[in-house]
Amino acid sequence: MADRLTQLQDALDQATTQFYCAIRYISTRHEPVALGEEPTVKDENVTPDDPATFEVAKAELAKDLIMKSKQIELLICSLPGIGVSEDEQQERLRSLEKELQEAEAERKQAVEEKEDMVERLDTVIRSIRRV
Repeated sequence: MADRLTQLQDALDQATTQFYCAIRYISTRHEPVALGEEPTVKDENVTPDDPATFEVAKAELAKDLIMKSKQIELLICSLPGIGVSEDEQQERLRSLEKELQEAEAERKQAVEEKEDMVERLDTVIRSIRRV
């Protein structure tokens, strides 16, 4: 699974696509309407849906956009550091740095122990060969 920031970027990309699709649908499936006293002009590229279908589709598009917005909001709220002061973040970084140094020291000690065991094993194997 991707990290939260990648999930957020993906969700924003999806929201952008949904906005584009919603605008495209509305602009190509609407009934022509007169503006003020101007006569109604029909666009040959527009194939209007019947009003009931158009309203249902608009409601579904709106619902999808709202759900995607809520998903984005949840992802933003789950990002690390949201609601945490800069000082608290700095302290957390120092704590993690200390843990990392301790883990590195343990790793070095384990490597030294491994090398010592290899030397001892090598000595035992050589003594067995001599016998």
